[in-house]
Amino acid sequence: MTSINLAQSTQKSLIADFFQKSEGRWHSDRRYYTLPEGNTQEMVSLITVRFLEPGSPELIELAKRHQLPEQNALTCGSEVSWESRDSVSGKKKSAGSTLFGARENILYRDRGFLTRDPVQATFYFVNPQTLCLKTEYNGSVFEEELKLIGDLYRTRQTIISRAGEQQTIGQYLEKRIEE
Repeated sequence: MTSINLAQSTQKSLIADFFQKSEGRWHSDRRYYTLPEGNTQEMVSLITVRFLEPGSPELIELAKRHQLPEQNALTCGSEVSWESRDSVSGKKKSAGSTLFGARENILYRDRGFLTRDPVQATFYFVNPQTLCLKTEYNGSVFEEELKLIGDLYRTRQTIISRAGEQQTIGQYLEKRIEE
């Protein structure tokens, strides 16, 4: 096995393992900072993560949306659904779902943060518990870090930049809901 094949095999294994370990229900405390003003918004979300096996109908459809040549091009994936509320008022802010599918070092998504169009993110691992993503579209750059902390916690951080300037920082502490 060449070093390139080994690296791709390791990447494939790491992303599948990360998605599998993330599967379940999560309570997420979120804080968004708008820069440079520093305005803060706090939200609470209920997140459900479902692991997607290779060849699942969701991944086949996602591959079609991205016009990938093979219907089984995505090696694994994840479906994430959420419902978010303002922490102070309790007012519902958003609800929805998104699909992720992995192939080599690219995560294919059915939609982005600020668009309903399919997007792609490059990804890498700092270590087996820390997934880093970078997504670019419509002049914006989204850099994310997701970190598994044991079996019960995850942290996330998202930095949104436009024209080289940071616009928003999102920080999240997520606790697994045990059933």
